[in-house]
Amino acid sequence: MTQNTLRLGAFFYATGHHIAGWRHPSSEADGGINLERYVGWAQKAEAAKFDLVFLEDGTGIRDTNLRSSERTARSTHFEPVTLLSALAAVTSRIGLVATTSTSFNEPYNVARRFASLDHLSGGRAGWNLVTSATDAEAANFGNDRIARHADRYERAEEFVDVVLGLWNTWDDDAVVIDRASGQFSKPDGFRPLDHRGKHFEVRGPLNISRTPQGQPVLVQAGSSGPGKDLAARTAEIVFTANQTLAEAVEFYGDLKGRMAAFGRRPDDLKVMPGLFPVVGRTESEARAKFEALQDLIDPVVGLALLERMIGGFDLSAYDPDGPVPELPETDGAKSRQQLMFDLARREGLSLRQLYLRIAGARGHSQIVGTPTQIVDEMEARFRAGGADGFNIMPATLPGGLDDFITLVLPELRRRGLFRDEYEARTLRGHLGSRPPPVPSPAPR
Repeated sequence: MTQNTLRLGAFFYATGHHIAGWRHPSSEADGGINLERYVGWAQKAEAAKFDLVFLEDGTGIRDTNLRSSERTARSTHFEPVTLLSALAAVTSRIGLVATTSTSFNEPYNVARRFASLDHLSGGRAGWNLVTSATDAEAANFGNDRIARHADRYERAEEFVDVVLGLWNTWDDDAVVIDRASGQFSKPDGFRPLDHRGKHFEVRGPLNISRTPQGQPVLVQAGSSGPGKDLAARTAEIVFTANQTLAEAVEFYGDLKGRMAAFGRRPDDLKVMPGLFPVVGRTESEARAKFEALQDLIDPVVGLALLERMIGGFDLSAYDPDGPVPELPETDGAKSRQQLMFDLARREGLSLRQLYLRIAGARGHSQIVGTPTQIVDEMEARFRAGGADGFNIMPATLPGGLDDFITLVLPELRRRGLFRDEYEARTLRGHLGSRPPPVPSPAPR
C-alpha cells in the first residue's frame, strides 16, 4: 500500500457510535457483551481489507448521572485487550488496537499485556495510549478528582518510556531453543531495564520475549499541546477530531512539524481522524436514516453526553434551548472541551442543538450523504494534507458498517484511494511506518 492511498480503521463502539444506536433495528443491542457479534464485525472488516479494528475504553462508567447510564447500552462492554485476544484467534491480517489509560495502570502490566497480544496475533497489536479524564474514573481508584492535565501527561511521558524500554529488553534473536545444549535463550539476549524515575521504578526485563513486530504499534489520541508532543515523539497513529478542513490541515501540519525534533520522519506517523458516515444510495435516503436515529435520542442521555464532553459540568439548571453557557476550563479532556465550545459558537447552537449535533460523532467529522459525497469529503481532506486515513465510526453495528463496506468502499477503490488486497501481515506493515526511537532508561 502506497503513501497515496488511505488507511482505514474500523472503530467498534458497542452497538454503534450514535448514542441512540442500540434502539435502532440495524444494531445488535447486546453487542457490547456478545463475543459472537464482535467476531462477525471483525471478520467483515478484515474481508473488506481495513487496516485495523479500534476499541476505546475507560476505567469506569463515565456518566455520573445514573439515570443516563441506565438508558444507554454503553454502560456495559468488554475490557478491550481481553476482547482483542479472542479476536486474534479468528482473524489473520487486520490490526488490533486497544485503548489503555496510563492514569490507572502500571507500565509493566501494560507492556506485558500488549506484547502478549502481539504474539497471539502474529504481529497485529497496537496500544492506544490515553490519560483518563473524568472524576468518575478517578473515584474507582481511591481518588475524589482526576489529576491535573499537566500531571497526567507528565506521568504518561514516563509511562510510555518505561513500556518502550521493557519491549526492548529482549533482542530479536534472544530465544534459541537448543535442546541438545540445554540453552533456551542467549545469556546476553535479554537484560534488566533498571528504570528509576519520578513516577516509576521498574527493574525488568519483561517476562515475554521480543514480539513479531519488534514492539506493538503506539497510537495516541490526545490533541492538546502536551498530547501532540507525546504523539510526535512516540506515536505511529494519531486518532483525532477536527470539524473543518482548515482545522484538520493546521493540526496535521503542526503535529508532523514536531517530529523532526525527535529524529522522526513525517511518514512514520499516520493521522487518522474519526469519521461518522451515514450513507444512502441517495441523499434523501441518507438523511432519512440519520433522522430516524436522531428521533430516538433520550434528552437525559443527550444532555449527559454533552456534560461529559465539556468537562463534567452539571447543565441541568440551564435552559436546554438557551445558549451554551460560558464555563471555565477544567482538567478533563481539554482539546474536546474546546472543540465543543468552538462548534457551539461557530454555529450559534443551543444546548439542545449541540447535544443533537454531537449525538453520533461526539465532535468528530460527520457526513450524511451518498457514497460520492462521502468520498469527496474524505479525498479532499487527504489531498489537502489533513489526514492520512480515517477511523470509521459506524452509527450502528452492524448496519452502519455494512453500509460503508457495500456503498463507500467501492467508490474509494474506483478512485484508487484504498487497497484491494493486503500486502503485509503486520499492523506496522499495513501502515508503512517505523517504530519510534527507544528512550534510554532513567539511571538508578
